Amino acid sequence: MMMFKRVLIAEDHESTSISVRKTLEELNITQTEYSYYCDDALMHIKKNVNAEITFDLLITDLSFEEDHRKQELAGGVELINAIKQIQPNIKVLVFSAENKPALIDELFKKHGINGYVRKARHDAKDLKLAIDALSKGKTYISPDLKQSVKEKNTFEFTPYDIAIITQLSQGTLQKNIPVYLQENNLKPFGLSSVEKRLNMMKELLEFTKNEQLVAYCKDFGII
Repeated sequence: MMMFKRVLIAEDHESTSISVRKTLEELNITQTEYSYYCDDALMHIKKNVNAEITFDLLITDLSFEEDHRKQELAGGVELINAIKQIQPNIKVLVFSAENKPALIDELFKKHGINGYVRKARHDAKDLKLAIDALSKGKTYISPDLKQSVKEKNTFEFTPYDIAIITQLSQGTLQKNIPVYLQENNLKPFGLSSVEKRLNMMKELLEFTKNEQLVAYCKDFGII
C-alpha cells in the first residue's frame, strides 16, 4: 500500500485544520499544507503543479465563511472543480458537517470526489479509515451516511414521475399538469395526486423546491 505523501487541507476553522493535521501525522503523513481560503488552496495547487511537486490528496470542507477578503471561489465544490481542471487525478476527500444524501451523492457522481467524512463524533477515526481507503484506490463514505445515500440511490422514478418532472422542466405550471396526464392517460389525473407525488420525491431526495428536483433529474439523465 502506498500512503499519501503530500496533502493539502482547505479548512477555514483553525481548530479543525489542526485536528486534521494531527490525524495525518498519526498516519506518518507530515508533508501538509493548509489554507483558510479556497483561492489560496488553488494557488498552492497551481504553484506545485508548475514546480512538478504535486499534492496526492485534497481534504476540503464545503462551506467557507465570508470575511473581509473577497474570494473568487466561494466554497468547496467550486474549489474541487477548479483543482480538477489543473490536476485531474488528485484524490479528493470532503470533510464537512453537511449530511444531505442528495448532495453527497452528487459530489461523488458529478464532481468526482473519492471520499466523504461527516464532521461528527469520532470523525478522527473516520478520517483515518477514509485516508487509508483512498490510498488503496477505494472510495469511502461515513458509515452513518452510507445507508441514507444508498436508500436515495435505490429510488426508482416511475413513468408517472418522469412525466410530471418533464412537464415542469418545460415550463408547465403545476396546476396544469393534470391536463397533460389525462390527455396521455397517465393515472391518477388529479392535482392532489401530482402534489403528493412531487412532495414525496422532494422529501426523499431532500429538496425543498421543484426547481431543485428538475435540476437533479437533468443532471443525472432521468429526464
